[in-house]
Amino acid sequence: MVLIIVYVLIGFVFILFVFYKQLKRKLISVIIPAENFKSSNFIENKISLLTYNIAGLPERISAAKTSRNTSIAEIGMKVEPFDIVNVQEDFNYNTALYSGNQHPFRTDTRGKIPYGDGLNTVSKYPIIEYHRIPWRNCSGSDCWTVKGFSFAKIQLASQVVVDVYNVHANAGHTARASKARRENLRQLAAYIHEHSAGQPLIVMGDFNAHYTFKKDNLHEFILTTGLIDGWVVFLQKGIFPEIAPKFIPLEKLTLRNETESLDKIFFRNSKNVQFSVVDYQVEIARFKNSAGLDLSDHLAVSMELQWVWKA
Repeated sequence: MVLIIVYVLIGFVFILFVFYKQLKRKLISVIIPAENFKSSNFIENKISLLTYNIAGLPERISAAKTSRNTSIAEIGMKVEPFDIVNVQEDFNYNTALYSGNQHPFRTDTRGKIPYGDGLNTVSKYPIIEYHRIPWRNCSGSDCWTVKGFSFAKIQLASQVVVDVYNVHANAGHTARASKARRENLRQLAAYIHEHSAGQPLIVMGDFNAHYTFKKDNLHEFILTTGLIDGWVVFLQKGIFPEIAPKFIPLEKLTLRNETESLDKIFFRNSKNVQFSVVDYQVEIARFKNSAGLDLSDHLAVSMELQWVWKA
């Protein structure tokens, strides 16, 4: 009798064990529908970019003609349609810039001159990492504050992170200023090589540099970084402007789509992310006040990119 009971218990335990294994398998097994599997291995979308030097120096020394506090507050509201916005010279009026701005992700200001670098980024996508890097070389009034570039990692989708750089290079066309700017771009290229190897890139800002100026090294910069100039590929059909023997920069507020701007947007593809330019605009009319005056001494530059991510 005891032996029968033992056999029954062994059989019962065996049945429980088999049932548990089947239940466990059901609990941990996940069947991915074909459509979801496809979407997780191929994602595409568009992203709108804007770079804008907002002339945020104190009003008494700013080159802009309109009231800086009210103009920069208006800029903060008017950049809302763009997904990622890099601003330069955001020195003394950051509170005004952010007062009416609706972007959910915004970098914390570094402060007013002479402590701030004037670089800030607002984004509709999460900024998951952010760094500020000062230039090692400067000249003239550019040495009065901590100018440089910033580096952000911005997440476009769960699998897609793009490295975004905001740049404000040394200004001027004297021999000393040009040398400092060349070293700025070499420093930036070295940083990209070290920190963004193999990553998709967006690099935009006020480069204060021109392809037409023989003392600038933009060609060297794009060759060493693998970057693509959106203006050149989209509007110039891949043809770079020729060097001007007697270079004279155009007045910044007279620039148009067909003329080279010192405010530039570059991008770089990666193994998994491919960009293509959908649109490029020098924003002539968008950033004016009610009297029709420009809100800065620069014109903003925008670009729309189509991006595709493949596993």
